[in-house]
Amino acid sequence: MVSKRHFTGHSLMIGRFQPLHNGHMEVIRKCAAESENLTIGIGSAQYSHEPDNPFTAGERYLMIDEVMRDEGIANYCIVPIEDVNRYSLWVAQVESLSPPFSTVYSNNPLTRRLFKEAGYELRETPLYNREVYSGTVVRRKMVEGDGWRPLVPRKAAEVIDYTDGVGRLREISGRD
Repeated sequence: MVSKRHFTGHSLMIGRFQPLHNGHMEVIRKCAAESENLTIGIGSAQYSHEPDNPFTAGERYLMIDEVMRDEGIANYCIVPIEDVNRYSLWVAQVESLSPPFSTVYSNNPLTRRLFKEAGYELRETPLYNREVYSGTVVRRKMVEGDGWRPLVPRKAAEVIDYTDGVGRLREISGRD
């Protein structure tokens, strides 16, 4: 059995990316720069077509992949991760779906605790202007038609347009 230490330099970060926004990208750039290989976990992958989770895992995957390629970042892979709703099994769920990693980037207290108990190195990520760069703010601006495009990478906006993400979000929010 290969130990987790064997994969030093292989890291994991998990987010919902509903949608991918510029704050996420600042964190991803930092994590990718510090990692030999970065696994980007799409959390709560089973959810879509809801006001707080309007985009499918496939759409979120495409947003991330298009932006990473556009920025020339190559040391990554993307893994959709469904919730298991049993914390004692969640780390094993993530491990079973991801390439091996030794470091976890997260600011979420529960995520940090679960991976700490499983023996992983933890690193915090900076929060970039959370009042502006948050999925909640971006989704609200999409529903209200209030200038959301500057908050997301250009390629992510293209995916949102391609999938009629704004139209979907307005409809499922009752604001069509």
